[in-house]
Amino acid sequence: MTIPIPPTATERVVQPVPFRSRTLHGGAASPGRYAGTVRIIHSDAEFDRLRAGDVLVCWVFLPGWTVLLPRVGAVVTDSGGILSNPAIVAREFGVPLVVATGMGTTLLRDGQLVIVDGTSGTVEVVR
Repeated sequence: MTIPIPPTATERVVQPVPFRSRTLHGGAASPGRYAGTVRIIHSDAEFDRLRAGDVLVCWVFLPGWTVLLPRVGAVVTDSGGILSNPAIVAREFGVPLVVATGMGTTLLRDGQLVIVDGTSGTVEVVR
């Protein structure tokens, strides 16, 4: 079953906005630091696009998406909190997680190299 994201989030994702800062800030939800390639996933229908070691960037990390944690190097979400189910599960898997970036799916692009710091709650774009 495909769970769609809200239309407002879809509109944001379709129209990427350039940003001047190289760093996104969010909540430090699961500690660790990881450098990898951004893969923006909008729904479970796109899971096949995710490669081993990618940085999963999504609007919201749904509980059913937990099956992805063994494949990813880190996770970045637009929403969520440090006490959310995904944060707890990411800590159990030892996967760095930054939540509540607000516009990670809008500002980041597939294929970009980023450094996710789940300890400080930052995502740095590597040029």
